[in-house]
Formats: sequence, structure tokens, C-alpha cells
Amino acid sequence: MRVLMISSEATPFAQTGGMAEVLAALPTALTKIGVEVDVVMPMYRSVIAGAAAGRFEIENTNKLVSLVLNDKKVSAEIWRLRKQNADQPTPAQYFLRCDEYFDRDGLYGSGETNFQDNAERFVFLSRAALEMAVVLGHQYEVIHSHNWQAALAPVYLRTLYMVEPQLSRTASVITIHNLGYQGIFWHLDMPLVGVGWEFFTPKYMEFHGNLNFLKSGIVFSDMVNTVSSGYREEMLTPEYGFGLEGVLQEKGNDLTGILNGADYNVWNPEIDPYIAQKYNLNDLSGKAHCKADLQRVSGLPEASDVPLVVMVSRFTSQKGIDLLENAIPSLMEKDIQIVVLGDGELRYKDNLATLAKKYPQKMAAFLSYDYELVHKIFAGADIVLVPSRYEPCGLNQMYAMRYGAIPIVRATGGLKDTVVPFNSENGLGTGFKFIDPTGAALSLAVFRAIDIYCSQKDDWKRLVVRSMSQNFSWEISAREYVALYQKAIAKRMRMTNPGLRQV
Repeated sequence: MRVLMISSEATPFAQTGGMAEVLAALPTALTKIGVEVDVVMPMYRSVIAGAAAGRFEIENTNKLVSLVLNDKKVSAEIWRLRKQNADQPTPAQYFLRCDEYFDRDGLYGSGETNFQDNAERFVFLSRAALEMAVVLGHQYEVIHSHNWQAALAPVYLRTLYMVEPQLSRTASVITIHNLGYQGIFWHLDMPLVGVGWEFFTPKYMEFHGNLNFLKSGIVFSDMVNTVSSGYREEMLTPEYGFGLEGVLQEKGNDLTGILNGADYNVWNPEIDPYIAQKYNLNDLSGKAHCKADLQRVSGLPEASDVPLVVMVSRFTSQKGIDLLENAIPSLMEKDIQIVVLGDGELRYKDNLATLAKKYPQKMAAFLSYDYELVHKIFAGADIVLVPSRYEPCGLNQMYAMRYGAIPIVRATGGLKDTVVPFNSENGLGTGFKFIDPTGAALSLAVFRAIDIYCSQKDDWKRLVVRSMSQNFSWEISAREYVALYQKAIAKRMRMTNPGLRQV
């Protein structure tokens, strides 16, 4: 089976969130079980700079794709990551170099402002990815799109490319990493998409008078997937469906939820090169060194018995950063330390900076993403906060558990699926949950956790060991994706006429 994944980002080349880490780990896990996977993404400025600095070894295939968008001819060079070991099966990583669209600071915008031509940029990505398949002569059984930026590929498979011999029988899968981001643009971008106005109806691509990329991909895809079974159920409700709950309900059994995995080749204290001292289940002594190291790096007093609580996140309302802000005054009344790292909306960054200055002996805030520091934070933390208002899957709680940092999560989506609440009667569980999206509820959950940390040392140690023993390996999820692909292929094969009536 050969699969082409289309994504707007992938670690380590370009990243704004967890989807990029999925695009680094899932293709590798699939390759290990025999699936041939190609990944294509834009060649951003960060990729060009990384190649110039020697971080990435990429090469020009000397092949081009060319498209006409609204009477404008646009071309892209096809680049490829050079394989380090030709004898070992690995995913093929391709890049589409079109500097007009992608040689910019930022992936989707500058600061808090989106680029005005994002519709054009990601129309180009979806179409150019399919053109790349044709130009390279690759026969794919499945095209797997990720999020709204690649969501038009299923539309093109069933319209503009339905008579293309290499693609006419190709099945389509789309994964929704976050339904809150849909790629909604004004209706006059419809000619840019390149399909007829007959598709601009509520049945297909229209959404309250606008063009909706993600809705379009959902409607036209053979299979739709999201990143946890809990989020799959939540998406079908008005509270979490963001207006697409009806469209998703119509997919019926063609809508699935497969939990994201954790890449333990990267997020593992036993082998992590970025932490002060390695440790594992059988020898936890290194974690104390990592805690002291994080306290030094953060400018906090080195205190081994003080619970160290951390949060690594995008600073947005969805992630519940305001819940933490509201909880800080009550939390600061306790003997506790807090470290926050992330990037996002300026108002949250300003508020966190102000709070850190107000409580310099108890709180530190790192207001930009730092990959190496994130590893130090998980290794040094006693408790990790993930207070999201909604969370399709979440990776931080999985990483935290492997590092022996106990997660406190809001009971939603993938957080609810992956964290078992601590039971004081039998000592079982892997973390703590709260329900109400309020600072007060978060505070109470933290108070309960630090009470056990301080007064029930044996229970806490068992909690750490149990959390570190959890297995969220990508190998498990990869096999579920193979089954999903097989279902999509079987559905496509049943479609005798790949025309409009099959959508």
C-alpha cells in the first residue's frame, strides 16, 4: 500500500502545534509495518534556512509542477529530503518550493494577523500535491489530507482529477486535528478553487455564505478521521461541532477516531539528550537532578520538596491559559512553583509576564517556544497542567506521563481518553481530572494533587510509576490507520462511476 500525506507542517521542518509532531511520527510508524508513505508540505523559509545551515539535507528533484489559478500560472519546484540510510525503509519527505507563497516569516500569518492570500496558498498546496503525484509517476492507493490546509485534495480527486489515470481510483482520507480551524473564506474565492459554482451549495462547499475548506474535504472524502474516540463523539454535538456537527453526523460509520501516539524515540527520559540526567522506571534518581536543573534554568529557588507545576501550551482560550491566569492568585498562596512555556496571543503573553514579575520566587514564564527547554520542563516537573476547553487529542499529557510528571487535565476529548483519575481508595490512576472550565476548578484539582504529593509520598510514587508505565506507542495507532486506509480503498472500489453522484 502506498499513501501520500499532504500537510502544511511537520516536525522538525515547520511547526505551530501537535499536528506537526503527528506528521513526524505517524509516517515512520506506518513505514515500519510495511506501508510506503510519502509526505509533502510547503518549502517554507524555515526549511530553506535549515537547509542552508546544514540541519536538513534536501535536494532538488529538478521537476516542476505548474498550475493555473484564476488565470495566473504558478509553479513549484519539487524538493526531497535526502535519505540517510538507503537500506532502511523510511518515509519520503517532499517539499513544494514556491517562494511567492511560502518564503515568509510565519506559516499562516504574521503575529496575530493571517496572510490575506491564505486561500490561494492552500488551494495551491492541495492541487500541487496531486500534480506532484502525476509528475513523479507515483501510484497512490490513498491520499491522506491533514486539516483544512490540505482539505481540498479530496475535492480535486472527485472533480478535476477524476479522469486522471493515476488518481481516478485513489481513495481519500482526511484527518481533523482541530475542528475549531476550518479555513473559511469569502465566496468569491470559489473561482480560485477551480471547480464549478454548482458545488457552492450547503450540500458541498458553502457554509453560511462562505467557502469552507474543511467542510469541503469532509463532504468529498471517502473516510474522515479525528485524533481520539472522545473527540469524535464531541464533534457530533453543537457544543464542539463548530457548525459542522450535522455534516459530520451524515458521515455515519465513515467517521472514526484514532488516538494519536507518543514518539518514545523522542519523548523518553531514558534516552533524552536534552535533560540533566537520564532516568527510567527502575531508577528515578535522575528526576531529582532534572527538577533542580529546571529550577536553575527558570531562576526559581532549588527546593526538592516543593511541588513544581508546569504548563506547555499555545496561549489561546482553547488551551485554557486564562484558567491558569485566574487560578494563579489562589495557587500562589500555597508552597508551590509554576513554570509556563509557550507562544500565542499577545494579551496572554503580557499577563503571564506580569504574573511572573509579581511572583519571582514562585513563577517563571518563557514566552516563546523552545524545543530543548520543553524536554527539560517535562523531565523536571512534578505536575503538568492541560486545562483545555476542548482538546482533540493532546500530546503533552502522554509525554508528561512517560517523564513521571503527573497530568492534571480537563475531562474533554483525548484528555479524557488518556488520563485515568487517581482513586484515593485503591491508589489507582494516572492523573487528575476536573470538569468545569474555570480557574476555581483548576485550582481545586491542583490542591488535591499537591496534597497527595506532600502528604502521601508512597501513593505519589506509585502514581509516578504507573504513569511512566503507560504505553501510547504510535505502533498501536498505525495499525488502526492501516485498517482505516483499507476501508477507504474498499469504499472507493465499490464506486463504479467516480462522478458527482458518488460524493
